[in-house]
Amino acid sequence: MLEKPDLPDEKLISCLRDEYGLDIVSAAFLPIGDSKTAIYRVVAGDAASYFLKLRRDIEEASVAIPRLLSDRGIAPIIAPIETSARQLRARLDEFAIVLYPFVSGRNGFEAPLSERQWVDLGAALKGVHTTAVPDALDVQMPHEAYSPTWRAMVRVFQHRAEGAVFGDPIAAELAAWLQARRQEISDLVRRAEQLAAALQARSLESVLCHTDLHAGNVLIDANDALYIVDWDAPILGPKERDLMFIGGGVGGVWNSEREETLFYRGYGPVEVDRMALAYFRYERIVEDIAVYCEQLFLSDDSDQAREEGLRRLLGVFEPNAVVERAYASDRYTLTD
Repeated sequence: MLEKPDLPDEKLISCLRDEYGLDIVSAAFLPIGDSKTAIYRVVAGDAASYFLKLRRDIEEASVAIPRLLSDRGIAPIIAPIETSARQLRARLDEFAIVLYPFVSGRNGFEAPLSERQWVDLGAALKGVHTTAVPDALDVQMPHEAYSPTWRAMVRVFQHRAEGAVFGDPIAAELAAWLQARRQEISDLVRRAEQLAAALQARSLESVLCHTDLHAGNVLIDANDALYIVDWDAPILGPKERDLMFIGGGVGGVWNSEREETLFYRGYGPVEVDRMALAYFRYERIVEDIAVYCEQLFLSDDSDQAREEGLRRLLGVFEPNAVVERAYASDRYTLTD
């Protein structure tokens, strides 16, 4: 969220005292994250800092998985702090809250990864992909199903853009963009649909996946240690669900062959399924188009938040960004 939720700081501080036994002296809202998440930096009386996340829909897996990975010794994973009742989350009104140690640093968009950090990222992700999920948690987690949901949503928004007049300037600009890019967007949706059908007929091994491993979710602290954050949507699916970010060009970064070489030096020998890699890159673009259209056409977010969403959406077709990288990864699997 870019705007602070309607929640008094005193109520938040009181909750942290009751649930975690912490003497919090300040709570500073941070205008970062997505439209569904509010982030705070809270400081205790002993000067210890904590990262506080508020969401209305925190699933059990999003807190249990980082706890599991941290317990398995994967150092770049930050585990949530337990409440006094030894729970990984607490409730405050309509929000679920999760508390973490605060890591001060820069993300991968702000600071390019060093050679060692690329190797460390590869090794950490291999550790994630080879971690066995306990049966009790497995049944609570989604499994990759190649769902048509996002593709259907994009088609609906394309139709909406063709048939309406928008008084809101942000919605009007989005509608004009959708019309100008109609053929390209339709091609992306069609190709994702073709590859989804092909992959459903195959049997790819499922592993534990982060699902959002772009540069913004990799932090580098003051000691150059690397951390993988934001476990809001882990699933069990093909490893390419995560590997597609390496070389995928999200945000115009992570798209060089040298970076990929260093990453796979840490990850280790692996046979990457090119069709799965291409599918997940296309599908991620389609999902982003659907999510941003929903925000810009239908949400009551502030103009500032919607303008930022529009800026990010317009960037998908920029040179060496996600669309270009998706097409490049599909060169071995294109069909007429």
